[in-house]
Amino acid sequence: QLQLVESGGGLVQPGGSLRLSCAASGFTLDYYAIGWFRQAPGKDREGISCVSTSGGTTTYADSVKGRFFISRDNAKNTAYLQMNSLKPEDTAVYYCAAYPLPVHAVCNMRKYDYWGQGTQVTVSS
Repeated sequence: QLQLVESGGGLVQPGGSLRLSCAASGFTLDYYAIGWFRQAPGKDREGISCVSTSGGTTTYADSVKGRFFISRDNAKNTAYLQMNSLKPEDTAVYYCAAYPLPVHAVCNMRKYDYWGQGTQVTVSS
């Protein structure tokens, strides 16, 4: 069974940091682009970052650029989202997702085939 599982969410004070993990099982992430999305209550889902299969290219939404950093460790079949300088408006459920992508291609935030169940991130004092 193909599965993505997020972890690492929680409650953090403004200005703090968290690292989310996205572990894959049932398939290898080597040939998949990984994206991170979030959805706050009453708001549409927002695509915030993606990374290509090799990790060579990344994309960030303006709302997180310079604060969030995506990475992947294909040997561990896991992707990460390092979130720094967190703000209350970053509060949301965070999801990772994957879709097959040829090597050397650039990822996008449009269409993803596999999704995790989400992890809650709350930024509050």
